[in-house]
Amino acid sequence: MSAQSLTHPPRTGLLLVLPAVVFCVVFVFAPLAVAVFISLQNFPLIGPYEFAGLENFRLAFTDPGFGRSILYTLLYTAIVTGPILAVGYLLAVVVRSNRRGSTLLRTVFFMPFVVGLTTISFITLLEAQPNSGAINILLKALGFTDGSTAWLVDGVLATILISVLVIWGVSGLTMILLMSAMQGIPREVYESAEIDGASWWQTERMVTIPMIRRAIAMSVIISVIGSFLGFTQFFILTQGGPGSETTTVVLAIYRRAFVDLQLGTATAMSLILVVLTALVTAFQFWLLRERD
Repeated sequence: MSAQSLTHPPRTGLLLVLPAVVFCVVFVFAPLAVAVFISLQNFPLIGPYEFAGLENFRLAFTDPGFGRSILYTLLYTAIVTGPILAVGYLLAVVVRSNRRGSTLLRTVFFMPFVVGLTTISFITLLEAQPNSGAINILLKALGFTDGSTAWLVDGVLATILISVLVIWGVSGLTMILLMSAMQGIPREVYESAEIDGASWWQTERMVTIPMIRRAIAMSVIISVIGSFLGFTQFFILTQGGPGSETTTVVLAIYRRAFVDLQLGTATAMSLILVVLTALVTAFQFWLLRERD
């Protein structure tokens, strides 16, 4: 191999990575640069703008509503992350084999994710109505409520309802990710564990979970990022109410931009969210890293 080929990358390699580089520049770095520019301006949604320096960041950090939205988002993330992983893992265990009916079950369990949070949120909005919604009718038939519970006008009840909705709606994605990893484990490993007399739980704990650690880590990271960016279900079901009890960070940013018409401050809040999400993701990578 010549010295020139070592110092100059092959042209073919540059051409192969060029589409990815262009994609990152157009859809990541350029919008990020524009966002930084807007965050430094007094930028109303309608009208001229002027340079404001770090004033928008000061307004964001001193806004008590924005601080509450961050805390609520963290609480919501903590509530749904564990159950999404647990339910997804159990579903993956059920459908990972090729027994008769497994394909049908995979389709049924994955269908809510395919339908999407927007659609199931609108359906839930109808079915959560007091006295007429299917949720209250079912709970009344089971003897848990009197059938008139107003789920969406109470902060705690609304959070519970949305959390159950999200867990049901997105666990199918976790199921697919974990099932794919489980199916990559050699059958001989399970046969060795069976010969050694390991129970089902011991096999899952000592064989399956360690061997799909990367898939579990990826599932948790995707779940946490998705929870941090939660908007659709809250906007459709509660609009952040009652008051601001169920206002997430993204919903607070939306209100600041399109209700208060303060695009500069909203963009500053968005950049704060980007940094916060990056820090949380980096912490997860460190926490879930593979150890010798």
